[in-house]
Amino acid sequence: MRQPKNTDLILSNVARHIRLDDEEERIFISFLHPKTLKRKEVQLKQGDVCTHSAFIIDGALKGYTVDKEGGEHVINFAVSDWWIADMYSLISQKPGILTIEALADSEVLLLAKDDQQLLFEKVPKFERFFRILIENSLVANQQRLINNLTLSAEERYQHFMTKYPFIMECAPLHSIASYLGMTPEFLSKIRRRMAGRLP
Repeated sequence: MRQPKNTDLILSNVARHIRLDDEEERIFISFLHPKTLKRKEVQLKQGDVCTHSAFIIDGALKGYTVDKEGGEHVINFAVSDWWIADMYSLISQKPGILTIEALADSEVLLLAKDDQQLLFEKVPKFERFFRILIENSLVANQQRLINNLTLSAEERYQHFMTKYPFIMECAPLHSIASYLGMTPEFLSKIRRRMAGRLP
């Protein structure tokens, strides 16, 4: 794979949690591999073992699972400056439960699980960085569960619009509805109701 050229965004992402010197940055960058995904292109297929974490430089991805009846259940979205992976599969190296698919043409940087382990050996402070990412993911998932239990459907949608403005532009209605735990028809009613209140 070719080496990444524009790494400012991912280095800024890392710098929020740990400090790297020039050599540590060089080592980290050497493990990253750029990949271009077209809209609807699948990065990971449900049932496959997740071998990479993906950092989004540009674009948007969604993680979802499909039930026995063919129904799609969106678990998460990831936009520019976010990481995404099937964490269960990445950690256990067992077949995954998620399909990860591009919602728009996207540029990502991939970090292989094996390379991540080498990175921990060469730059041990990255163990802290990825621990923080996992902790933040747990907190976000808990907050989403609480929101689904305590907020009205309209409040959940308003919160989503604030958090994911780019997703509003590129994700199909059924994907947003699935993430919010409602039917596309009900979400359409909410959108019409909210639009009716606009000046």
